[in-house]
Amino acid sequence: MGEPSREEYEIKSFDAETQRLLKTALKEPGAVDLEKVANVIVDQSLKDCVFSKEAGRICYTIIQAESKQASQSVFRRGLLNRLQQEYQAREQLRARSLQGWVCYVTFICNIFDYLRVNNMPMMALVNPVFDCLFRLAQPDSLHEEEEVDCLVLQLHRIGEQLEKMNGQRMDELFGLLRDGFLLQDGLSSLSQLLLLELIEFRAAGWRTTPAAQKYYYSEVSD
Repeated sequence: MGEPSREEYEIKSFDAETQRLLKTALKEPGAVDLEKVANVIVDQSLKDCVFSKEAGRICYTIIQAESKQASQSVFRRGLLNRLQQEYQAREQLRARSLQGWVCYVTFICNIFDYLRVNNMPMMALVNPVFDCLFRLAQPDSLHEEEEVDCLVLQLHRIGEQLEKMNGQRMDELFGLLRDGFLLQDGLSSLSQLLLLELIEFRAAGWRTTPAAQKYYYSEVSD
């Protein structure tokens, strides 16, 4: 028996039947209902923020396996359809569950990071991802540390890729963030620190300088 793959470790949070479904999808995607698999992964991602950070890798593995086995994209189509449904209902999701909304943003950014067409990010995801990040940059979201933390984490991960896809929208997003940092009353000290670090991170070419690393890391750990 070989060692379990990283994807198999990541599905331990599911019940036994769902684990079997996902393990089969990872190795023999043609043997299972891939639309059901897509829904299972999205459902779990909306309630488990740890899983939502890793689900992109699982989705990528299933898509690759399906492509090799059948030259089809049933799973990818089902995944994108479900992402679109949740995207269209994003305000209701945020109103219903802030954690669910943060999980969704984490998940769609993770999918953007992993899924490629001809070695390029999927164009269909660029504007929805930007729209989600713009929502996190609104005044009411900037007063929620959970949303600020999500925004900063996602832009650290995919900001450089996103800017290459649409530099104008990235400029607009950072205009909002600068205004929020400078003009919003009542932001927590942690949120202010995170926003300033993010603004400097982009200004340095999406890199953290040693001086910034030392300053922000010591401030956050304090």
